[in-house]
Amino acid sequence: MIALLLTHPHVFWLTLGGLLLAAEMLGASGYLLWSGVAAVVTGLLVWVLPLGWEWQGVCFALLTLVAAFLWWRWLSTRKQQEPGEVLNQRGHQLVGRHLRLDVALVNGRGHVRVADSSWPVMADRDLPAGTEVVVVAVEGITLKVQAR
Repeated sequence: MIALLLTHPHVFWLTLGGLLLAAEMLGASGYLLWSGVAAVVTGLLVWVLPLGWEWQGVCFALLTLVAAFLWWRWLSTRKQQEPGEVLNQRGHQLVGRHLRLDVALVNGRGHVRVADSSWPVMADRDLPAGTEVVVVAVEGITLKVQAR
């Protein structure tokens, strides 16, 4: 077995990568994903370029660190919203959503359909039916909209 791994080290790395990725699917929450990807890439690299075991380990370690760092950078740039921030506040969940008026707004007031419900809306001016609007704020249960 050891002789096989010494003659074909890419088999070890590809197997290790597959096992780490399989373990990730069992629910490791992303901890094993980047190590598994690094092992697979190391296996492919060793398959193409014959590297000594020292360089294989260095390559695996560096790829794991680089992949984890890039993932961390990508996650840190995303706007993270607190889970309870708009929980059970359906109106606030609609801010930024684009809607189409079914009925004209009279005196800047009317209703709009969102999925299977009807919401009162208000705007700064009257808008004809069929106008594309965007929800900019919520006041009580009334959606404040502007024409797109």
